Amino acid sequence: MENFDNPNIENQSSINLDKKEEQFQSRIDMIELRASLEKVKSEIGKVIVGQEKMIEHLLAALLSNGHVLIEGVPGVAKTITAKLLAKTIDVGFSRIQFTPDLMPSDILGTSVFNVKNSEFEFKKGPIFSNFILIDEINRSPAKTQSALFEVMEERQITMDGTRYILEEPFLVIATQNPIEHEGTYRLPEAQLDRFLFKINVGYPNLEQEIAIIKNQHESKKEDKTEGINRVITAEQLKNYQNLVKEIIVENQLMEYIAKIIINTRENQFLYLGASPRASLALLTASKAFAAIKGRDFVTPEDIKEASYAVLRHRVIVSPEREMEGLTADEIIRQILEGIEIPR
Repeated sequence: MENFDNPNIENQSSINLDKKEEQFQSRIDMIELRASLEKVKSEIGKVIVGQEKMIEHLLAALLSNGHVLIEGVPGVAKTITAKLLAKTIDVGFSRIQFTPDLMPSDILGTSVFNVKNSEFEFKKGPIFSNFILIDEINRSPAKTQSALFEVMEERQITMDGTRYILEEPFLVIATQNPIEHEGTYRLPEAQLDRFLFKINVGYPNLEQEIAIIKNQHESKKEDKTEGINRVITAEQLKNYQNLVKEIIVENQLMEYIAKIIINTRENQFLYLGASPRASLALLTASKAFAAIKGRDFVTPEDIKEASYAVLRHRVIVSPEREMEGLTADEIIRQILEGIEIPR
């Protein structure tokens, strides 16, 4: 007969529960990271209504130390969101407005002759900062865009035979308008591949539109970034980025990432599939999404969530399918649905 009054049974149950809690306890302390990210969201939320997905992707890029391309029609808060994010981090910020007459030296810097010592001195350009906001990146021709190749990939600049290492953290956030094509230059695939994410920003819904109007009516500030507090230091950000690298990814999930990338290369609707750099980007981004959710391990959902922003600018839809209205996002969705999710 079972003895329900036996105190040893209660003790044994308590021990088992403690063991289960230990088993599911986070192996990496993510509490401070999550708290800091919530503060950043709160500061941005003082101005921006909605656009939660864009903000979350920007934070994931921040943790991944990767660059971001934001695409959307004018007036959907692309530039102001990037400026607000930069203001919440205690690092240097530089904004570059791309125009058709912009030269590479206007971005990187140039050598100037110093009459006093009869020597050339290198005057650093606006790219020598931590957060670089490039507004309307497709407004400048290929010559100027190519000035970003080395600095975005290697975080260094070679000028007159001298190498200049940029200070970490270094993040490029670029914006472009997908509608207007007059006076614009399509970004080369090599440059697109250097962006970790391409974020598509849509219109707000009715409730969000009303909230935007109310905020503007009630606000007395001319400068929208006024009153935004710095909540993360450069040192903290580096620590968070290192913490994200330690997040656990099981072997079957690495295989899942590889299958997604291979499928883009074999897909009949795609003219160009994703490169191995996309595999690494998907791995890094999925770790960042796990960290944002407070987990020290990656799940298939993290990988699926990161897939669209990582892949949409790295694949090219075949001309016939593009004429039929098929988009990269739809093909990525089909690929994800066709691959068995690891358990």
